[in-house]
Amino acid sequence: MLCALLAAGCAKTQAAPQQSSGPTPLTASAALGDFGSVDYCSLLDVPEVAPGAVAVPTFESCRATLGPRTILVGPLAFDSDPNIKPYAYLGTVPDGVAIQESNFNDRSACTRAITFADGNRLDLSVTDTGNDQASRCGIADATVGSALAAITAGKVRRLTFPDRSWGRVAPCVLLDNHDLDAAAGAGSRPTTGLTGHSCIRGKVSLKLTVETVEATGTPPEKLGGRDARVRIAGAFCLVDTTQPAPGLPGRRELAEISVVETAGTAGDGTCALARAAATSILPRLPTPGQP
Repeated sequence: MLCALLAAGCAKTQAAPQQSSGPTPLTASAALGDFGSVDYCSLLDVPEVAPGAVAVPTFESCRATLGPRTILVGPLAFDSDPNIKPYAYLGTVPDGVAIQESNFNDRSACTRAITFADGNRLDLSVTDTGNDQASRCGIADATVGSALAAITAGKVRRLTFPDRSWGRVAPCVLLDNHDLDAAAGAGSRPTTGLTGHSCIRGKVSLKLTVETVEATGTPPEKLGGRDARVRIAGAFCLVDTTQPAPGLPGRRELAEISVVETAGTAGDGTCALARAAATSILPRLPTPGQP
């Protein structure tokens, strides 16, 4: 009788339904891996998109130039941008990914954004000096297709940073210093960027990358033992310095320090703070050939 009861009970037991394995929304980390070592030039099929262009990888982007035209792949961003709007991209898009456009500066640029399921986006733009926006946007869409093809095919390559490269430096460590209290604000704390190659502390920011356009105009001055250039750009006073890029013959790495003037346009007072910040930061950067 007991066996019969057990058998009857078992007869009524139902197996748990199997969960369906639908498409997995693609996040930026799944698409790109470690943000700090992405070779963004591996996302750009130069012979297909811009035959003859010269592509230079930086720590956070890829810049390809052909005459007056520049294609920029990257950087990654997470912050909201009111200029970015929905866009009816005609190509195939992975699950969870949206392609958007920006109307900012659309007289000389065509900008697209690949926004992943986690909210991180990859910005892409095409700029030139002409008036053919349709041509620019055709190349921008081709760049989107190139990036998505590399991602879905698992062809994203990695950068390697040799000894003494600024790609190995954690910029927030350099900003976590009481010497910067006056420029940044005594109560401020460093916040790293998505890729780990930039940091913001209060009014001071530091970005480490590869120089793509050589600085001209402003004569260099000695700051922190290095040749540096100081210039005003709107509300910012910028201090730039470079060094030969280890592993990239003919290229130079760039350290850019900026201080923002929250009251309006930057001036001598803002640049005095930027020079003081540079005097603290620059001596702590490694130099090729030195221990």
